Amino acid sequence: MTDVSVEDIAEETDSPAETPATRPFPLNLSASLAAAPVVTEVPSAAAAVVKGRIRVADEVVEKVAALATLEVAGVVGLGEDPSGVLEAIGERVATATRKSGRGVSAHVQDRTVAIDVSIVAEYGHVVMDVANEVKNNVARTVSRMLGMRVVEVNVGVEDVRLPGEPVPGRPAEDA
Repeated sequence: MTDVSVEDIAEETDSPAETPATRPFPLNLSASLAAAPVVTEVPSAAAAVVKGRIRVADEVVEKVAALATLEVAGVVGLGEDPSGVLEAIGERVATATRKSGRGVSAHVQDRTVAIDVSIVAEYGHVVMDVANEVKNNVARTVSRMLGMRVVEVNVGVEDVRLPGEPVPGRPAEDA
């Protein structure tokens, strides 16, 4: 194996007949990119100052939280009524339940959000592990996707269902 220094390579490739525009495309692109200078773009001060408000509806948070809940292994569906999750919260939950529909309610205030989720777990999974994973996934997903600070995620397990068991109120799928 022959030892070659960076200077030897530079002398071989930078001939007077070749300019950077006429030089052939390098065969080792990763080495060329590693040697390339890093250029960072600094945003102008004018672009950073834009007035206005952004409001995310509670229903948007609820939909994102519901989808994040259904991603978790061991969750077969959302419960019917998240107000059963925390009766101690009272009026806030009742108001959110009327607006939300099924399984998830959210209360947004400024850039913070509190979320209640009611789930149906799949038999065979450790229910506490599933509920903890739902709590973590909902908080992480809502925070990442909506840029909000999640102050609490309350998970209530409404039911346990066998794998493949039909959901009450839904027509059975034809096999």
